Amino acid sequence: MDFSLSPQDWTVIGLSLKVSLVAVAVMLPIAFALAWILARWRFPGKLLLDALVHLPLVVPPVVTGWLLLLLFGINGPIGSRLDQWFGVTLLFRWTGAALAAAIMAMPLMVRAMRLSIESVDRRLEQAAQTLGASPLRRFLSISLPLSLPGIFAGAMLGFARSIGEFGATITFVSDIPGETRTLPIAIYAALQVPGAEAAVSRFAIISVLLSLGALLISELLARRATQGRMPHVL
Repeated sequence: MDFSLSPQDWTVIGLSLKVSLVAVAVMLPIAFALAWILARWRFPGKLLLDALVHLPLVVPPVVTGWLLLLLFGINGPIGSRLDQWFGVTLLFRWTGAALAAAIMAMPLMVRAMRLSIESVDRRLEQAAQTLGASPLRRFLSISLPLSLPGIFAGAMLGFARSIGEFGATITFVSDIPGETRTLPIAIYAALQVPGAEAAVSRFAIISVLLSLGALLISELLARRATQGRMPHVL
């Protein structure tokens, strides 16, 4: 069985990496903000927000892709305005694939970050407050550094989930070689071609290696962060 990679294969791999990295970069601050709100704030509707954040985990990915199509399509309430105001179109573009991957990765990212935020000892923040540290300084010197394991873990989990995203992506942006054909879509496309078992095997192995690498890096970063020094308050 031939496992050599063709230029087209490298295009698929490069596009998958680009989509996943952009998805994580875009979703990272949003996921952290949501995790912080869910971990620290109390307000009416918190349970509903929590359910909405985790909804992509339980609904079929095709449903998520269909909702994205309704919202960000050419005639959608968001997509039409993006096109009119900024000339930006997400439909059938790699940027749309990144959006779909970001939405599907969001629950895992928020969950990892929320657990890390909830594990921060609030007494450290209270002690810093009594010493005159401002809320921003308490956040930057205590809360954020102690939450780094969850941030790292969430980012890597999001990357691994983005690499494997299929249903929402193909529903929203279809399968366009060189533009939206990521690794999972390439596997699906190769399965439709008789005698393409080698291509399926190549893409499957690469997907497993990338996802496994992301998980290992997540664990190593989390351990390294927890072994660091305690943050300085003043």
